[in-house]
Amino acid sequence: MLEINEIFGPTIQGEGKLVGSPSIFIRVGKCNFRCEGFNVEYETPSGIKKCSCDTYYAVDPAFKDQWQKMSAENIINKISKIEPKYKIDIVITGGEPLLYWKNDEFQKLLRYYIENNYKVTIETNASLDITLDKSYQKEIIFSMSVKLSNSLEPLKKRVNTTTLNTIIDKTKNSYLKFVVDKNFKKQAEEEIKNILLQIPRTEVYLMPMGDTAEQINQNSEAVINLAIKNGFKYCDRLHIRVWDNKRGV
Repeated sequence: MLEINEIFGPTIQGEGKLVGSPSIFIRVGKCNFRCEGFNVEYETPSGIKKCSCDTYYAVDPAFKDQWQKMSAENIINKISKIEPKYKIDIVITGGEPLLYWKNDEFQKLLRYYIENNYKVTIETNASLDITLDKSYQKEIIFSMSVKLSNSLEPLKKRVNTTTLNTIIDKTKNSYLKFVVDKNFKKQAEEEIKNILLQIPRTEVYLMPMGDTAEQINQNSEAVINLAIKNGFKYCDRLHIRVWDNKRGV
């Protein structure tokens, strides 16, 4: 069984190389990071105040009562009820989806959508060891949001060059994306260059930090300039610009 935080759509992909594409999202619960440095303040159901990323409700086990245990068949059936008549993309996000990589139900889910000609993206921090030994796994698009030091996660935990090399070598359309703010861009530039020295050439997207449209606006120009300087691609966070941090859109 898989722990699912929410399933929603159809909506649009808000970030990465497929931004704007009609999509249905499967958000898993659990993560191996906390990313307290992203400074998104929230309150747990029991009233404890914490900081994490903008999907804290899929990261913090304090919200576990809101997660639902589902099989691949349960998920497919639920999606069939909200899926439009035209073909949409499937985005598996979190939390951290690769925590479920060795789960048979997770692989059944991936295989079903790949073999039925859906475009499947897994949004991951790419820090966990995985193998890609099945043909359908090599058709997945891995959107690898590798965390930098502004996450406050330790370097050895957040940068797994073995996994990055495996994914880049064995898939065709996977890519890296980094979240940056205007006060962190110099350090971010150095850290990203160090990561790129250890992996094959691949597409790199820079995104502005923020969980509100106002914060995105404050950081976007600096991040655009950093992307231009280094030959990276800029990607907005369209879902936040339109809906702030509202869930289920």
